[in-house]
Amino acid sequence: MTTISPATAAPATTTTPTASGTDSTGTLDFTQNFDTFLTLLTTQLKNQDPLSPLDTNQFTQQLVMFSQVEQQIKTNSELSTLVGNSSSSEAISATPMVGRTIEYSGNQAALENGAAAFSYTLPSNAASAVVSIRDAGGNTVFSSAADPTAGRHDIVWNGQTNSGTQLPDGGIYAIEVQAADTKNAAITATTTATGAVTGVSVNNNVATFDVSGVQVPMSQLLTILAGSSATAN
Repeated sequence: MTTISPATAAPATTTTPTASGTDSTGTLDFTQNFDTFLTLLTTQLKNQDPLSPLDTNQFTQQLVMFSQVEQQIKTNSELSTLVGNSSSSEAISATPMVGRTIEYSGNQAALENGAAAFSYTLPSNAASAVVSIRDAGGNTVFSSAADPTAGRHDIVWNGQTNSGTQLPDGGIYAIEVQAADTKNAAITATTTATGAVTGVSVNNNVATFDVSGVQVPMSQLLTILAGSSATAN
């Protein structure tokens, strides 16, 4: 393990239904279309010409369409309920994980007890490699030459900047690895981080570990390590 001494997730986006019955992603808003269809159908029946009533076949087709939209709404609602129940069950079953240290895919970790643990893996040998640590604002607080050989490399950052300033515990930091081959072509490294689980929740119907402030979907769990978090040497 290498001890080093002297990125952040994209904000979630929301969509707003538009008057045309679609949201900003172009997805059909079934609830809005259902209400609109019902209003139009009722208005049409109220205002039809008594001497020229609505054609029976046309009316039947509209009722069939009405039924299909209603069924789609119910199906979507039931699916959402099933997904939510499944995620809640996963979160409950993962409650014993609180207090355990896990390794997860990603590049963010909290600085706890003066240390933040990461790893990076290079798919092939690089001519050069540099590892940087960025704060929540994307500012580089530490950088250093890194091992350029292929394979996995473990890093424990001691929370100090390049100038030797000790940063306080509690901040969330991201590792970034820049590697290139002899022709200066970029080599992409995969990264992991390690931390203690402090809570389990459901976010957007996804069972999620809270790792000292870092939100980690359970699908990103790689290894259950121990009952205490890693510390710097």
